[in-house]
Amino acid sequence: MQYRSSHKNAAKLSKRSFCPHCKAKLSWYDNIPIVSWLLLRGKCRKCHHKIGLAEILSEVLFALAFLGLGTTVDVLDTPILGWASFIVLIIFALIIGFLAIYDGLYGELPTKFLVIAIVVAFVYLILKEVAFLTLHPFCPELISKPLLSVLIFGGLYLILYLISKGKWVGDGDWLLATALAIVLFEPWLTLVALCLANVLACLVMAPFMRGKKSHQIYFGPFMVIAFIITISLSQFLLNMI
Repeated sequence: MQYRSSHKNAAKLSKRSFCPHCKAKLSWYDNIPIVSWLLLRGKCRKCHHKIGLAEILSEVLFALAFLGLGTTVDVLDTPILGWASFIVLIIFALIIGFLAIYDGLYGELPTKFLVIAIVVAFVYLILKEVAFLTLHPFCPELISKPLLSVLIFGGLYLILYLISKGKWVGDGDWLLATALAIVLFEPWLTLVALCLANVLACLVMAPFMRGKKSHQIYFGPFMVIAFIITISLSQFLLNMI
């Protein structure tokens, strides 16, 4: 939600993984995604306390995200620039995946990772546009489309933040939305991601908000999930218009 990280939570970024119950540091072989959780049967090797489902669910979602992103590249007919942009896209997915998990756990979006996400998004955009220009002449849409996408996604969240003074959305949400919009490029895809993110947030949070006057919703995880779904189905969605 908010991008200002407390010193306590920010310090966790530089620490090794550890058991939240006995505080024992985890070895590398206990940090293998999905495999380690299954081999240890969801328990800490030291204290045998249950690790929980959040960790395995996040790892499974990461795996599904990478499978979805894999559908965006044609293995047999992709030039070097296409592979370069795909690698950058994977790096971008890792960064926003981390941001989604961090936002879900602490309700914050670390500033430095938001900045890194935006920089990587611009690198991806440049690679995509250079690849396009090697085959086609320049057209104004190369500038207007990503700009409109940013105005739709990032601009909307910025307006909501300014109007509500941070009560509706956090000051980091619009920065994350901006990074996602740059990578999505197409305004149509950005609209789909925006709608999907809000629908997911309403569906998931509705049971927790019953009988409560107010409840904070951390939009980061929902925006990232909506982004992954949208970009994985991008070709299908673009064929609809």
